[in-house]
Amino acid sequence: MSKLYLVPTPIGNLEDITLRALRILKEEVDIILCEDTRTSGNLLRHYGIDKRLVAHHLHNEHQTAERIVQQLEAGQRMALVTDAGTPGISDPGFLLVRACVDAGIQVETLPGPTAFIPALVNSGLPCDRFFFEGFLPHKKGRATRIEYLAELEYTLVLYESPFRLAKTLGQLADKFGPERKAAVSRELTKLFEENRRGTLAELCDHYQKNTPKGEIVIIVEGTGKNGKRQADEESNDEE
Repeated sequence: MSKLYLVPTPIGNLEDITLRALRILKEEVDIILCEDTRTSGNLLRHYGIDKRLVAHHLHNEHQTAERIVQQLEAGQRMALVTDAGTPGISDPGFLLVRACVDAGIQVETLPGPTAFIPALVNSGLPCDRFFFEGFLPHKKGRATRIEYLAELEYTLVLYESPFRLAKTLGQLADKFGPERKAAVSRELTKLFEENRRGTLAELCDHYQKNTPKGEIVIIVEGTGKNGKRQADEESNDEE
């Protein structure tokens, strides 16, 4: 039976891959779809896996999805991986999954690494409810989007590049307020992992003076309106 496996891969530390993921990549598939054949090739060689790699990335996924579905329907077994993390989370994956679902092809998704979960939990901010924004628009609609996010009640999760981190923190401080609590996590699971907490103003000041490297997750405190409302409701119930 045709099947597409979505297989999360380590975001840094190569030990962060499951035994099931290794088995799927080694024994269950004929082709591994990946963002960069060099990056995925390094991972596979580390674990002694020799499989055909086919590029499937942001710049060709619209063109390749239909062909991949046809290959799956013809009996090919495939796995989709990204350079790091879980396919579909700010990475290619959605279009292919949708095409497979529309074609009646089974999709099996393995649990595994993704950057925002450890960053969120490590932040010390409420994580029972959160809003995952991913990357902000670079230009058009950016200011409007930040204004919308400033009013959210729940903890906010953002991805950002090291080159725009200080600028983004400054923009958030302007709209959210400089005293809003936040955390920045970078190089997660790697040798030089950093988790820094503070206000938006403090974090902006730090990264203006210290240029960061690596992939970055920003966690920002929500307005807290929902938590206050819930506490008020519980108080009223007790009365």
